[in-house]
Amino acid sequence: MDLNSPLFDRIRVKPEQRQERREAPRFRCDAPGCEAEGAYRAPMGRQREGQYFCFCLEHVREYNNSYNYFNGMSDADVARYMKDATTGHRPTWTMGVKRGQSAFREDRVRDGDFADPLGLYRQRYHRGRPQAESAASNHSAVTLKALNALGLEETASAEAIKTRYKELVKRHHPDANGGDRSCEERLREIIHAYKTLRAAKLV
Repeated sequence: MDLNSPLFDRIRVKPEQRQERREAPRFRCDAPGCEAEGAYRAPMGRQREGQYFCFCLEHVREYNNSYNYFNGMSDADVARYMKDATTGHRPTWTMGVKRGQSAFREDRVRDGDFADPLGLYRQRYHRGRPQAESAASNHSAVTLKALNALGLEETASAEAIKTRYKELVKRHHPDANGGDRSCEERLREIIHAYKTLRAAKLV
C-alpha cells in the first residue's frame, strides 16, 4: 500500500469534539454532624432495598460493623426468611401432592366410564377388576414386570417360565440371527427377567 497516494488526501477526518466530563455529584456524609464527602454507599436495610446512605470512609466502616439485616425480626421470622431464601422467595409446591381431581380414577375404569383408545390400562385391569384384586396379586411389581418381559401371565407355572425362557433365548441370541448384535439388548432383558423370577422362587 502506498501511503503517499493522493487518495489519502481526500479522506476527511471529523475533528475531535471536546467532551465535557460530567463529574458525579458529590454528597455530604449522612452521619449526623459530619461534613466530609459521602463517597461510600451503604444499604438502608430490610424493606428499603435499593436505597442507600452515603457515608465517608470512617462512618461507613462503623455502619457496616453494626449493620444487621434481621434486626427487629423474631427467630421464627428469621428461620422462615432463610427457608424462603433457598428458592429465591418464590412460591413452591410439594411434589406428589394431588391437587384437584385426577383424570384417571380406578372406579371409572371398573365401571367402564374411562376412554382407553390405546389400551394402556387394559393389561392392568382384567375384566373390570384391577390386578390388585385378582387371584395372583401376591406377586411384587418387579416380579410382574419380569413376567411381562417374558410375555407370560401372572399365573404361569415354573415349567411354562422355563420353556418360554429357552424359546426367547434361542430366538434372540446373536448366533441364531447370523451374528446380528441388534438383539443383544432384548436378550439381556430376557436373562435379567428370568434371574428375577428365579430370585422370587417362581422357577
